[in-house]
Amino acid sequence: MGKETHRVTTMTTISYLLLVAVLLLVDLSSPSLAWGEEGHYATCALAEKFFSNATMGAVKDLLPDYAGGSLASLCSWPDEMRFKYRWSSSLHFIDTPDFKCNYNYDRDCHDSQDVKGRCAAGAINNYTSQLTSFFSASQQYNLTEALLFLAHIVGDIHQPLHVGFSSDLGGNTIKVHWYKHIANLHHVWDSSIIVTANERFYNSSTNTLVESIGQNIMQGYRNHEIDEWRSCPSDDLACPDIYAAESIKAACKWAYKNATPGTFLADDYFLTRMPIVEMRLAQGGVRLAAILNRIFSQGQVHTS
Repeated sequence: MGKETHRVTTMTTISYLLLVAVLLLVDLSSPSLAWGEEGHYATCALAEKFFSNATMGAVKDLLPDYAGGSLASLCSWPDEMRFKYRWSSSLHFIDTPDFKCNYNYDRDCHDSQDVKGRCAAGAINNYTSQLTSFFSASQQYNLTEALLFLAHIVGDIHQPLHVGFSSDLGGNTIKVHWYKHIANLHHVWDSSIIVTANERFYNSSTNTLVESIGQNIMQGYRNHEIDEWRSCPSDDLACPDIYAAESIKAACKWAYKNATPGTFLADDYFLTRMPIVEMRLAQGGVRLAAILNRIFSQGQVHTS
């Protein structure tokens, strides 16, 4: 499909994309950015390190020119669109039964109205499927939006508390003390851990964080895990059920543990949880790249 054809499908949302791009022109090393933006930027920036040439070309084709081919620069776009696309809210998370510490698609993947498939795992399946039409002569989907939603939600599903307990809304109702500040537990995992890590170890620079994690993936202690992270059973294009199952296990083992309401969380919690956050960023980046590489492989879609 030609570039101009793709652009026609995106004209109604270009003004919104431009607004987000302007907001993201701020220095991404600034500690004032919330981890929500930094974490999504990091996931997409890590993914870009593993893009095939075909994927780089397809992504550049789908993105507006002002993005300069950078998926990372627009990776937080779905969060910016929540007020316009209110239907998309349930696509960012999965609620699971309290204390079961497991995930089941049939049981858990639905929205507040019990509409099946409306959760992060269902969204990944949906937008992956839409992107397989990239090479089709006729187009019924907005593939720019499909790409941005897929990239963002792959990041979301790797944050452990985005697959948390139903009763506390993934830790949102659990109030704790993060050093000298009061926060909810979900915010600690969305923001506080990585902001603290950036300040202490990465000169308050998300790009430095990305480079460090990238080195560990490609040359360091994570290198032997890449093939396992990339693979999906039965050669599926994406396997979000695996990602979700990992997240709820990590939520139980690391996020919820020793973090009851009113708990004071400091170095003991931070230094043992920071490696989990960095691992989930790494897995999200590697897997996003793998999904897109499979979709755009060799100019045709491979499903086996």
